[in-house]
Amino acid sequence: MSTLTNKVAIIDDDFSICRALARLLRAMGFETETFHSGESFLSEGAKRDFSCLLVDVQLGGISGLEMHRRLLAMGNRTPVVFITAHDDPALQVQAEQNGCAGFLRKCDPGTRIADALRNAGTCARDFEQAPSLRPAVNAA
Repeated sequence: MSTLTNKVAIIDDDFSICRALARLLRAMGFETETFHSGESFLSEGAKRDFSCLLVDVQLGGISGLEMHRRLLAMGNRTPVVFITAHDDPALQVQAEQNGCAGFLRKCDPGTRIADALRNAGTCARDFEQAPSLRPAVNAA
């Protein structure tokens, strides 16, 4: 059984939002770690194991979407749930095309955020435990 069941990285450049999300999620049983930029997560957090990432779409520096693209290019398939204060359907489509596990608004209820993270983490564990579901890797 995975030990990463509820370990979530929160990536948001707004310190107060980051702190509030971390408190909320800890109260709901998650273990959290915060990062204040996509660059800091890529350099520090991407090497760690998380069950899911909660990522602000619009970060200072590289965007959350760009950070997700870079993670995928690195082979990191940790599920990503995006969160945003801006209702932009085009960004949601872009995130979904890149395979995000969820797309939420910062005004969504905390229970909805927690449910999205739990669902994303469960899907990731199921995928890890079922080798037949993994894409074949060509050894060329």
